[in-house]
Amino acid sequence: MKLLHTMLRVGDLQRSIDFYTRVMGMNLLRTSDRPEQKYTLAFVGFGRGNAEGNAEIELTYNYGVERYDLGTAYGHIALGVSDVAATCARIRAAGGKVTREPGPVKGGSSVIAFVEDPDQYRIELIQLA
Repeated sequence: MKLLHTMLRVGDLQRSIDFYTRVMGMNLLRTSDRPEQKYTLAFVGFGRGNAEGNAEIELTYNYGVERYDLGTAYGHIALGVSDVAATCARIRAAGGKVTREPGPVKGGSSVIAFVEDPDQYRIELIQLA
């Protein structure tokens, strides 16, 4: 088995595409509009996504829905980065929101930080060794 993608429902598809491509550095891999079913999909990821063995994020916009209640079950998406502090600085400079500054994880030594996308989904940045 292999993880292919994670789906996130978004309130403004273009705003989310801009965040994941411009702020997070991913590529827009493909889109699919389904007017009869009243939704549009956009897949983003690093490199060429699944074609290079990388997982993707499926952004789903349901026509007319501008906001979702995230509930208490959602945790976060995790991304490995070479330098958490530099990544946070780049994200902040691009207009992204850092919600937890770089530092060691509670009870451990891994360096992490958190950022939030426009729909308030949390993204953990983990410094790779």
